[in-house]
Formats: sequence, C-alpha cells, structure tokens
Amino acid sequence: MTHLSYTRGPQDKPLLAMTIGAAFDDTVRRFPQREALVVRHQGLRFSWAELSEAVDRCARGLMALGLQPGDRLGIWAPNCAEWCITQFASAKVGAILVNINPAYRLNELEYALKQSGCRWLICADAFKTSDYHAMLAELLPELPGSTPGQLDCVRLPELRGIVSLGAEPAPGMLGWQALQVGAEQIPADALAARGELLQFDDPINIQYTSGTTGFPKGATLSHYNILNNGFMVGESLRLTEQDRLVVPVPLYHCFGMVMANLGCLTHGSTLIYPSAAFEPLAVLEAVAEEKATALYGVPTMFIAELDHPERPRFDLSSLRTGIMAGATCPIEVMKRVIGEMHMSEVQIAYGMTETSPVSTQTAPDDDLERRTCSVGRTQPHLESKIIDEHGRIVPRGQIGELCTRGYSVMLGYWNNPEATREAIDGARWMHTGDLAVMDDDGYLKIVGRNKDMIIRGGENIYPREIEEFFYTHPAVADVQVIGIPDDKYGEEIVAWVKLHPGHSATEQDLRAFCQGRIAHFKVPRYYRFVDEFPMTVTGKIQKFRMREISVEALRLPVAG
Repeated sequence: MTHLSYTRGPQDKPLLAMTIGAAFDDTVRRFPQREALVVRHQGLRFSWAELSEAVDRCARGLMALGLQPGDRLGIWAPNCAEWCITQFASAKVGAILVNINPAYRLNELEYALKQSGCRWLICADAFKTSDYHAMLAELLPELPGSTPGQLDCVRLPELRGIVSLGAEPAPGMLGWQALQVGAEQIPADALAARGELLQFDDPINIQYTSGTTGFPKGATLSHYNILNNGFMVGESLRLTEQDRLVVPVPLYHCFGMVMANLGCLTHGSTLIYPSAAFEPLAVLEAVAEEKATALYGVPTMFIAELDHPERPRFDLSSLRTGIMAGATCPIEVMKRVIGEMHMSEVQIAYGMTETSPVSTQTAPDDDLERRTCSVGRTQPHLESKIIDEHGRIVPRGQIGELCTRGYSVMLGYWNNPEATREAIDGARWMHTGDLAVMDDDGYLKIVGRNKDMIIRGGENIYPREIEEFFYTHPAVADVQVIGIPDDKYGEEIVAWVKLHPGHSATEQDLRAFCQGRIAHFKVPRYYRFVDEFPMTVTGKIQKFRMREISVEALRLPVAG
C-alpha cells in the first residue's frame, strides 16, 4: 500500500481545558514576583502580580462600560503595554477582542468595525503617518458632541464609544485613565463571578485576514484555540519561567498575541516589547540589555537585524531559541541566525490565522537541513494531510494542497457562513491554499501558494525553489519571485532582488549565475532591484502587489 501524505501529531501532552482568564490567574499564583512584561519604549515593567492588578482593573473598567460576554471590543494600536493588558482583560470579561491592523486607513477601519459589530474601540492617538483621532473624527462626526458610552452614529450604529490611549483624548472620547477610574464601580467579586460564566469554547478573538482580493474575513478564535496553540508553541521551545522573549512582531497578529503573549503566559516567561513597531536597532538593544533567551521574527526582520551596521557591538550570546515564521526561512539566513545570533535552538513554525496560527513546527533538536528545508512536523493534537484537486490524499513526496484539522481550527469567519464553508469542509479540515509536500518522516515543505505557482509554457514552476537558489548568491540579501502575464508563454518570471549593504550585482550577473545551475525555463526573464518589498504590517510579502507594480513598471510589449 502506498504511504499517504497524512500524519497526526503526538498526543502525550494534554490540552488546556480552561479560559485565558483562568490560565492567567494560575500563572500569577505560581510566579507572582517574577517579571512578566517589559515595555522598553514606554519605560514600563510589571511582575506577574503587578500585571494582574493592571489587568483586573482594566477588566472591571470594561465591565463598567457595559461590555457583556460576546460583545465585540476593537483595539487599534501599535505594540504597547495597554495592548497586552486589554488582551487579558477582555478575555476575563468575555468580550471578543477585535484586532484592528495599525496600518488600516479609514475604509478598512470602518469595514472591520461594522462587520464585527464593535461596541467599543480602544485606540492610540496616532501611529507613524496615521492620525487616528483625525480619522475617527471623519468617520464619526457625531463623536465630539456625544457623551462617552452614548455614541449614536449613522455609519456605525452598534458602536457606543471610543477609549483613547493618547495623553489628550479627543472630544467625546474616554481616556485610558478614565477607564481605570471606572473600575471602582465594579467590585472584584463581580469580575470573579463573570469569569465563572465563561466557557473555554467561547469565541474570544476576531482577526481579519489580509485578503488579496475582496474584503478581509474575520477569523473567529476561541479561548481553547489560541490558549492551547500558545502553550504548544512554548512547549516546543522548551520555555520556562526563566526565559525572556523579545517580541518585535505586531501584537495585532497571531504571532504576537498568541505565540508570544499566550506562549509566555502559559509558561511564566517574560515578555519584552522593544518598540512600538519593528526597529532592528531596538531589537538588538533589547536582546543585549535584557539578557533575552528567545527572539521572534519573520525572515525580513532577522535579515535587518543581521545586516544592521551596529550589530557587532551587541552581545547576543544570551539567546538560545526563538521562532522564524510568516514565510519560509532562506537557508543562508538560518545559518547566520544560528551562527551569528547564537540561536542554536531556533525553530520554524508554519500556520495561518485561521489555525490559531501554528500547525507545524520544527523541533529544537532537528538538524540544520530539517530547519531550513522544511516547516517541521504536525503539532501535538493536530492532523495534516496533502490532497490533490479531487480532494484525495496524495502519496508521500507528491505536491498537493495542505489541510489541517484539530483543536486549532477556527470557529469560522465572523458572520460569513459562505466563506467558512469554502475554507472548512464537512470533516472540519481547514484548506490552507498552500502547496506542500510531505517526506517519509512526516516533515512538510511548503512549495508555494496555489495562486503563486507559475505556469510557464506548460511547466509548473514554484517560486520558492528559485528564491532558495538566489539566496546562495553572495550579494543577494532577499529575493521574491513572481509570475506575470505573457502572451507567448502564459506567464513569465520576475525576480525582485534586495542586495546586501555594500554588495552589487546586475541583471546580467544574476542571469550568468543561473546558467547551468537551474533549468532554463526557471531563469527569470525580468529583474527588479529594490530596497524593500510591499508588505503587510506583519511582515508578510504581498506578491499580488508586486505583480501589479511589475506589470505597470515594465509596461511589457505583447510577445508574439
């Protein structure tokens, strides 16, 4: 019988059958005086006991606003202490936290608030070039004349009020400090009683997926989904209360709020936020000065840290482990992270928002080849399979679509049953849209997205393969390969190339590098040298934008 591309993760570690609030209180009882949260750009430090006091005060403040279990609470802010506090506080009162991308502009903000039916929004006053207060004034003209909590808005009829994290809340907004003062109206036993009402299968988080077409969809996740995923990720990393994790990834995404915040919560580890948004120098400073043992990031972040001109002056020898995710890790980058950043146990994690997010992960004792050529094996209590276009499981070694099943699969897309049915089949398999191959030992390799595969002259071409090849060129720091329409071959290949500082290479150099090393039909026809790629705020490459830009910039003649 053919060995099929199906595997199930180990079952030896039991899943946590509790709410996030209960898990939080358990950690506080175990490690009250250990450091829980360090927010360097705000100059704040909390022990678990101090964080508990801040979380409970915020939770009682949210109850004073009238938030009930199942009500939606939006948060629109960069990384900060208030984000973390709000995450745990909302879980304690049963309010579903709606993560709003800090980069969202007016239309995207309105869509997320309206589609989720947010009753309250907690927001920063500004972030980078976005003036949040000004945007809200445009979206909510009724706000300045309203009493906090009594907003009556035509465009967002379910929204009742705004809490601003800014030093000077705009008219009609409630300030963060005023929210804390409101907590005095709610006794501690009322918060405890609220916690007793909550179930671990209740929805507790909505995250909008960065769709390439149409409107984003709100992946709805339960306590059980994300608490256990954070726990299992931390177990793989061998986290303990002695570990200190630097978190440069955004909290609004699963990488930050689940793999970091909940991974540390379930193990009593210390969270360290180096800056409001990713800054490579701030990361290096945080690792060195806080004696961090773990570091998270997407490959582009690690590349920026490795190539930073001031890196040699920082002692990074305290690092032991961490996770690189969000994109497949280039082999050369992984070698440098292990060798130059001392992260001997660094791991690769793979997944998607809809799966809480991690489905597969490498192990700390996997060899370099496993950690660079695969995304690991199926996580505990999960299943993976690879299927063909007819939904049948393919033999090991054959490419197909990766599907995952288990505790981590979302409850569904918020108020979107049709999209939910398209993503999750009747047997509760989540169809990822990623093309993958499974080897005889159950290790998975992602070879691309269904939509990213290039078909040139009848040949199926996987961009990842070409990208890995270019990473072996000494001048290439990062590369992304896409396909664009072509009259003659159907599609042609474009390589976007970012060079290492102080290195140079021309289109002719790269073409010559390809000669005799990869098949002729895989050699890119077009090259674009760039300093950065179009990306989401989470660091994911937007290949659809690269296609649009390439077609426009090249203004290609029709091939005949």
